[in-house]
Amino acid sequence: MAKLLAYPLSILYFIFFGLSLLVFHPIQWFCLNVFGYQAHKKSVDILNWFLVRSTHFLGTRYSFRNSHSIPTDKPIIIVSNHQSMNDIPPIIWFMRKHHAKFISKKELGKGIPSVSYNLRHGGSVLIDRKDPVQSINAIKQIAGYIETHNRAVVIFPEGSRSRDGNPKAFKKRGLETLFKHAPNALVVPITINNSWKLLRYGKFPYGIGTHITFDVHQPIPVSDHEITDLLIKVESTIKQAII
Repeated sequence: MAKLLAYPLSILYFIFFGLSLLVFHPIQWFCLNVFGYQAHKKSVDILNWFLVRSTHFLGTRYSFRNSHSIPTDKPIIIVSNHQSMNDIPPIIWFMRKHHAKFISKKELGKGIPSVSYNLRHGGSVLIDRKDPVQSINAIKQIAGYIETHNRAVVIFPEGSRSRDGNPKAFKKRGLETLFKHAPNALVVPITINNSWKLLRYGKFPYGIGTHITFDVHQPIPVSDHEITDLLIKVESTIKQAII
């Protein structure tokens, strides 16, 4: 019964989601080219508010739990497990004061209204997973960017989404590069639960009635730990809170 109901609700979701991307694509272009970075950033924030709200058609609820005072005058490395593409809009929206940027595969840099434009022009970097040298240089670039501007970068070190909620082993090289080249950063681990349930039936229909939670853990100064110890601590912190 739930799956039958999911079909019409998913259609509503996709209509609202798609319209949001189409409408905000020219808005982003106008904001960036006429008013500059801050206006563009505000348009991206509002877009992601709409993308989060679009999942309410599916009966999705969110709990974003953050009891920590995370400064805005330091570079931030947000490290999270990854369960679906729906992980991204809530992080952008709820962490908006930190100007979250992404390390994304190059395939997302074209062909997707709003999303591709923001990845190319909003401060994020695109990596070629088949080219390790290019990937590491791009990560070094964004590490320098957050150090210079006191902004945030989001990295999903599993590399690809977990389709059943069970975490994959973290790939360490990208994290090591960020820690090495952003020594003044705070690492903010985030644990996501239940996002994968939106895709429990595959790409269509979407799952309904999902309660997605984001638990923000205690920030960890990069400079307080050896990189090897920090990698272990961050991965353990995130995975221990997966249910």
